Amino acid sequence: MPADRPLIPRALTIAGSDSGGGAGIEADLRTFAALGVWGTVAITSVTVQNTTGVSGVSDVPANVVGAQILAVASDIGVDAAKTGMLSSAAIIEAVADAIERAGIRALVVDPVSVSKHGDPLLRPDAVGALRGRIVPLAALVTPNLPEAAALAGFDVVTRDDMRRAADAILGLGASAVLVKGGHLESGDGRADDLFADRSGAAWFEAERIDTLNTHGTGCVLSAAIAAHLALGRTVRQAAAEGKRFVTEAIRHSLALGRGIGPVDPAWRSVEEVRSGEP
Repeated sequence: MPADRPLIPRALTIAGSDSGGGAGIEADLRTFAALGVWGTVAITSVTVQNTTGVSGVSDVPANVVGAQILAVASDIGVDAAKTGMLSSAAIIEAVADAIERAGIRALVVDPVSVSKHGDPLLRPDAVGALRGRIVPLAALVTPNLPEAAALAGFDVVTRDDMRRAADAILGLGASAVLVKGGHLESGDGRADDLFADRSGAAWFEAERIDTLNTHGTGCVLSAAIAAHLALGRTVRQAAAEGKRFVTEAIRHSLALGRGIGPVDPAWRSVEEVRSGEP
């Protein structure tokens, strides 16, 4: 490599495109940039959406999805990667094959199944492929409660359920799990997540931010974790840093559009501009 070409950590997002810019590829790239990581992409689907919902989805051919991953890995390189919307069993198979061929180890799996508006983003027949092909490749899986239930095979509604689900997902072959507790109806003003790996479990605590504008939360969290893995953090350190980052992104969420606005992964830069700092 030429001496005048600086090294920069490289993170790959394998996910769908959000035309509203609040989630998916667009949110991931903003997050990577905010954390000083070079972002590359393998687009799995193009969604037609805005803050009020998803009105259309067009999948990229599975072989093209896999080819994007291999093209990036064979030239630019991948220090860490994350998956988001994978849509179909065929895409999941292609992604798993490409990840294995490229030797990508630091993989964060965000098992996206529905949008923030409740629109389905994963076909029912693809859940088995996700459990059997992608989860076993994961350094970390980051499900919310409904996604944890789909992977574990039982309802997840309490903190005890979260621990049982984490154990079940580890049993599928994942190296670690971060079960997100944002859907818990605890009434205590908390939004705590459970991190678990084969050495034990720990709660990552955070306040619950009172806002309706939470679009892209899971994408920003998983992208931030992938960025910190690319920066050389351990999985547990990266998960903790990602949790802190997304909490602030939610705190600085944006009231765009007529529906659910996005969280803001560029919150640090915005604060610097407003404060006049260089």
